Amino acid sequence: MMKESSAGAIIFSINSSSDISFLLLQHNAGHWDFAKGNIEYGENESQAARREIREETGIESVHFLEGFKVRVEYYYKREGNSVHKEVVFFLARSDSQRVILSNEHIGYSWCDFDKSLAKLTYRSARDVLEQARSFIMRTRLK
Repeated sequence: MMKESSAGAIIFSINSSSDISFLLLQHNAGHWDFAKGNIEYGENESQAARREIREETGIESVHFLEGFKVRVEYYYKREGNSVHKEVVFFLARSDSQRVILSNEHIGYSWCDFDKSLAKLTYRSARDVLEQARSFIMRTRLK
């Protein structure tokens, strides 16, 4: 069985009214997810996540929140072969909502938590979003 390792981030922004918005990307295949991609040779997980954010969204400057790192594992088929994929997600705050999409995506949306939860295609992404929101709420109360 083939193995694949990826890294990505739940990107969020907070406006002047303290409302939180999450960035979702719509892939060419139609599903909605977070910015993520394969870890390249010589990169660590956070370097790969930063690169993927830059490549997929055009967002150059993000702040990773210390203490949030969630691993998701799943299986999928590629050319008839099973692939075991592990994705590490970080939580990243962006002060900009300006997005320049890569050719991997056909759309994006900044959504509040409830709309994000409804829009995300995969259960694992919704689970990570719930963990991210809980983390943000805990850290904002400190």
